[in-house]
Amino acid sequence: MKIAVLADTHSLRLPPQLLEALKKVDLIIHAGDLCDLATLKNLQNIKEVKAVQGNMCDPQVKKKLPLTQYFECEGIKIGVFHGHLPSKDALANARQQFKDTPVDIVIFGHSHQALNQTIGQTIFFNPGSPNDVAKAQFFSYGLLEIHNGKIKAEIVKL
Repeated sequence: MKIAVLADTHSLRLPPQLLEALKKVDLIIHAGDLCDLATLKNLQNIKEVKAVQGNMCDPQVKKKLPLTQYFECEGIKIGVFHGHLPSKDALANARQQFKDTPVDIVIFGHSHQALNQTIGQTIFFNPGSPNDVAKAQFFSYGLLEIHNGKIKAEIVKL
């Protein structure tokens, strides 16, 4: 299974290279701050989307999307959280959010900084932002491949 991972798109135009890549995956995960329902709908028109709300999302998005998601794909336990509560450290917030939940990978955003780090037995994965014009060191998204109970996690620079 191939999964594209996005975060912090902030209602901005998505790069054409990313839109083409999204057509080739089985699932899109958005880790918050997609910001408006039109962006969610556009992604849903490409593939199935699992998404969480972020701190910058419109009230309509916050009504529609949960703060966290937890699900399994091919036996891999996945937790998704934007990363914005309670401190400014998105990684620490993501770790705290799932500290009592058995997860193989925690997907988060908020910092706009790409991260692919294993802590203990858990992968902590932030795809960065594919279109941030202020905080990101580079434009990026994530690509996960799950096969036979193993995860390959990759940051893709645009």
